[in-house]
Amino acid sequence: MFTEIALFLLDTVFTLFGMALLLRVWMQWTRLPTRNPVSQGVFQVTDWLVRPLRRIIPGLGGIDWATLVGAWLTAIVFLLLVILLSGADPSALLPLLLLLIALLNVLKWGVSMVMWVTLLMAILSWVNPQSPVTPAINHLTDPLLRPIRRVVPRLGGFDISPLALFVIAQILLMVIARLGAGLFGARFGL
Repeated sequence: MFTEIALFLLDTVFTLFGMALLLRVWMQWTRLPTRNPVSQGVFQVTDWLVRPLRRIIPGLGGIDWATLVGAWLTAIVFLLLVILLSGADPSALLPLLLLLIALLNVLKWGVSMVMWVTLLMAILSWVNPQSPVTPAINHLTDPLLRPIRRVVPRLGGFDISPLALFVIAQILLMVIARLGAGLFGARFGL
């Protein structure tokens, strides 16, 4: 029971931190202004890792590679801790396989984050459309929803593009989980 609790807490902490790192990349990709509460919170949580990595890894092509590498390194540490807590031998996992599984974990965090932000956007649009975080969330989700809105028509005045994005993200999570289970095995619980 202790191992299950420890694995749950480990997964929660690393997933939230990994999502914060990926949210930082997403914010930069969509050019979300840095003077809003969402940006400031993400910077506070992730700066301790990103700033030192930026001294080594420059951003190229408009992509914040230091933050992406930080998310990947976070996933590697997470997987190593999961292996150790599970009582498995970490040397049994080939280094290349560990790096690939960590990449899948980063993808899982990214797709999960898209789902959560989309769900939050939908809830806020119903409950509190004047919330101070609503403009930031709309700014983040608009580049993902815009192509879907071109294909999926409004139904009775309702925009169902967030639902379509949610379904697409859920399918991607299923694919990632299947790939991860094939590489890592259900034993380690990617």
